[in-house]
Amino acid sequence: MEALLSFAAALVSLRLAGALLARRRASGRAELAAWAASLGAYAVSSAALAWGAAHGWDARSFRVYYLFGGLLTAPLLGVGSLLLADRGWARPVSLLYVGLAVGVAVAMPVHGAFGGHGIPRAQAHLHLFPARLLAIAGNAAGTLAVVVVAAATLPRRPLGNALILAGVALAALGSALAGLGEAETAAFVAAASVLLYLGFVNGRVRRN
Repeated sequence: MEALLSFAAALVSLRLAGALLARRRASGRAELAAWAASLGAYAVSSAALAWGAAHGWDARSFRVYYLFGGLLTAPLLGVGSLLLADRGWARPVSLLYVGLAVGVAVAMPVHGAFGGHGIPRAQAHLHLFPARLLAIAGNAAGTLAVVVVAAATLPRRPLGNALILAGVALAALGSALAGLGEAETAAFVAAASVLLYLGFVNGRVRRN
């Protein structure tokens, strides 16, 4: 059951990422591409949850989960918010960060034994530098960008920003409670994905 719920969460996130890409092609809005990438990363991390629940965790599935869930999802979400606020410099910075994240995830030494089907804790398998430190910095910067842009544009985009902030909060709560298991985390992922998608498509910021 846990594997099925995690797989369902992956499908929900992937479906919503595809819908955002379709809207990006129709509207040309750059932020939609970044948000689609964020939900796509969310989908891949959910698929890794499903794999771990079904077959048990190992270094390969953990790398995938950590790259897409721990290193990419929140920073790409923040890039979308910055592009929404017309911060064009966010594009080259995001490309540099994604390249760095992929390199770190591929090269990082993974130590310790993986036992059972519970979600592995990064502290038990990764050194602080560079993998865990990069995740902390990337998630903090991405979340800060979302919150600051949402707060600055709240009067002009109240419903969309409220939904995005609710989605971010729900995703953060799911991460904090990840020790409960894959099924519970997958439920948070699916619900957060829906909230984020609804916030993303709820109109562009209106100019004064």
